[in-house]
Amino acid sequence: MGVQTGRPSEPITIAVVGCGQRGNAYARYTLREPAKCRIVAIAEPRSKTRALFASQYGVDSSLSFHKASAETIQTVGKRLADAVLIAVQDHMHAELVGAFAAQGYDILCEKPMATSIEHCLQIEAAVKKADIIFGMGHVLRYSPYTRAITDVVRSGQLGQLVNAQHIEPVGHWHFAHSYVRGSWSKEAESSFSLMTKSCHDIDILCHWLSPDTPVHVSSFGGLQHFRKSSKPAEAGDATRCLDCTYEAQCPYSAKKVYLDRVASGQVGWPASPLVDGIPDIENITNALQNGPYGKCVYESDNDVCDHQVVNIQYASGATVSFTMIAYTTLICQRQTRLHFTHGEVTGDMNTFTVTDFRTGQKTVHRPPSEGGGHGGGDLGLMRTFVEAVRTRQQELLGTDVTDVLKSHLAVFAAEHSRKTRTVVDCVEFENAARSGS
Repeated sequence: MGVQTGRPSEPITIAVVGCGQRGNAYARYTLREPAKCRIVAIAEPRSKTRALFASQYGVDSSLSFHKASAETIQTVGKRLADAVLIAVQDHMHAELVGAFAAQGYDILCEKPMATSIEHCLQIEAAVKKADIIFGMGHVLRYSPYTRAITDVVRSGQLGQLVNAQHIEPVGHWHFAHSYVRGSWSKEAESSFSLMTKSCHDIDILCHWLSPDTPVHVSSFGGLQHFRKSSKPAEAGDATRCLDCTYEAQCPYSAKKVYLDRVASGQVGWPASPLVDGIPDIENITNALQNGPYGKCVYESDNDVCDHQVVNIQYASGATVSFTMIAYTTLICQRQTRLHFTHGEVTGDMNTFTVTDFRTGQKTVHRPPSEGGGHGGGDLGLMRTFVEAVRTRQQELLGTDVTDVLKSHLAVFAAEHSRKTRTVVDCVEFENAARSGS
């Protein structure tokens, strides 16, 4: 499979395409484990962000590119690294995966796989043709917490998994940042929010139920609050937070979310995506005065769902209920209940409790936190991907490109159900997708 990497003792070399928040989240693993992997090339259009990333990770300036494409690779005349980490905007994934797969790179692609079924199918074909190691940014699979729950599920100690209830509390200001003001606010320019935010939630549910497969999906949801009709009367005609007399009372105030944080020394996310380089009072103020992140959430041109429920029935008869909701104090701290024939598991991404009905015993598990995003999932995915590349073992990732495609198809089916108000037959939906009908 793919191209061999050289001596096993040598670190895996990585090219990073997209040096923003997600690119950094994965790249930090190379600083923790320099003997296992190192970044040797980057591509990023923002000059200051590119320079900061290159400096932090010790990348030679001659291998720091304004953009990444097949043309860049051909210009250099050889592969730059063993693997590529793709962390650009979602709609660009298919083009880049296709180009880099054709050059023989192993690939770790940020979620979602792509923003259309057609592009997902193109990625599956490209990866299979190239016979490369392929990882997907479904980071929930790789945290110590989730791995520990997966071990309980796979052990069979609680009997058959019959039902799962899972909620993603996005967080009120987080949703406003990413899905009202940010890059994922409009479906036509990105994708629907169930895909861009929650595809890895559907994936982990499918993973826990596997090898059982979805047979029917239904979904409901919509854009409930972040629209002009919900604008407080006290906000008047103001279209930007810095010009609004109601701003101090508004939970979605851009001044609170960005400017006040930077003023207190918090220069990472969520402020960092607003500017090229390091956020400061001056450049954040300018961004709020002139860019989308300073707009009133009730005056923005967003159109993606701010709440959605998904119900899935599996071939065995098992059922799943998933909820994505913007209006929470928790920020992405998923709440999960797994119901088995002989017990249950309840968890909150930090701890989980296993109850055995037969013995009455309750056991609280507190998996160690490794730091990093998604409860250690970001680091866990990178560690697993690097080892898969080193050993040429796709199975270490616990998934492959076709498995990734199938969980994405469940997400597409759910959104089709929401829009058509129908129950979707998953087998028919996949067959239609693959036939292009």
